[in-house]
Amino acid sequence: MDSIEEIKRRFGIVGNDPMLERAIDTAVQVAPIQLSVLIIGESGSGKESFPQIIHQYSQRKHKPYVAVNCGAIPEGTIDSELFGHEKGSFTGALADRKGYFEEANTGTIFLDEIGELPLATQAKLLRVLEKGEYMKVGSSQVRKTDVRIVAATNVDLEKAIQNGKFREDLFYRLNGILIRIPPLRNRVDDIPALFHKFTNDFADKNKMPAVSLTHAARERLKSYDWPGNVRQLKNIAEQITVLAGSREVDEVELLQYIPEPKSQSLLPQLQNSGGSHEQFNNEREILYKVLFDMRRDMNDLKKLVMDMANGQGHISDENQQILQRLYTVDEGMTLTHQNTQLTSSGTHISHTPHILSGNGEHVSDIQVSEIGEDTEAESVFSIPDNEKELIRKALEKYKGRRRAAAQELGISERTLYRKIDAYGLNDL
Repeated sequence: MDSIEEIKRRFGIVGNDPMLERAIDTAVQVAPIQLSVLIIGESGSGKESFPQIIHQYSQRKHKPYVAVNCGAIPEGTIDSELFGHEKGSFTGALADRKGYFEEANTGTIFLDEIGELPLATQAKLLRVLEKGEYMKVGSSQVRKTDVRIVAATNVDLEKAIQNGKFREDLFYRLNGILIRIPPLRNRVDDIPALFHKFTNDFADKNKMPAVSLTHAARERLKSYDWPGNVRQLKNIAEQITVLAGSREVDEVELLQYIPEPKSQSLLPQLQNSGGSHEQFNNEREILYKVLFDMRRDMNDLKKLVMDMANGQGHISDENQQILQRLYTVDEGMTLTHQNTQLTSSGTHISHTPHILSGNGEHVSDIQVSEIGEDTEAESVFSIPDNEKELIRKALEKYKGRRRAAAQELGISERTLYRKIDAYGLNDL
């Protein structure tokens, strides 16, 4: 059997990343075995090379190989494209037509973007996998086909199953052998070699000199995230080959062709925390709500302090409304707001504790004093305390009904129960 290096040369695969070589090795090992293969990887990562490896190293290598992009076929014609149709079966069906499964009989069919198939077509594909049977559109005659199915997708099929968009039984039938293709950002050391291949291939094809990169430009190329993967790198390499002012491209010129990175998340540290991505999605909304509320409260407090520091001897109607919002919970209730300090140039306000009655008419223990002008503004507050308060309010509002409270907070019931235990709110 050919070595990994020979296979890479034969199919134009560039790179020495261990995950990439493992995927190639898996494709070669499974090729002689009559199992369905599912290839998963991000769009543009190079999935299309692996069905060809499987076909060429199988016993069907001298038989037909048919590649179908399921995502590019309109839903109304997908059945006709895959299984064929009879003359007169629908408007425009002027003659019998063979489908891809009939064309690929005894060979291999590659179904790219399998996650885009409609549910009705998925059921028909399942029948092909289980019994090797299908029917043309407009026909009641059962036909047989003997094909090796290799499928690929950039969709999370397990999540699609949960959302009712993909059949679970079809997933398990397709997933005889799973091959994962790594994204380009996980193959950093392969990026310069890929760029070199793409620019040289394009230059040879168009009879023009190729370009090279300075060391700094290569490092910059490696540091980019490449959301479009190998396909995006190839596109940029070809653009540079045509448009670069010099045949040796430096970092400054390279940056003209690389898109700006996407803006960072409001809370990027949450994405890098030890918790799972699913947990982040469940709790994100409540954290955003807490932080936005706290930011608004601090801005209002600053305004209130500055008004008082400017010599206003009474609390204006606007500031009275601010105080009511910051320090009241429900009508007739009293809230003690503790451990908040605000320091700004020339003024200091502290309240540990201070109390405002439910109707907002009386404020006690607010102290304003002069401080040095060089003091920086700072605010001290606790995210867990605010989160606990939001959960408590929601539980009281819905009289302890967990499901309603979870919907109000925008989190799952499971997350809410965990928060209730963590904050000791089981009695509510």
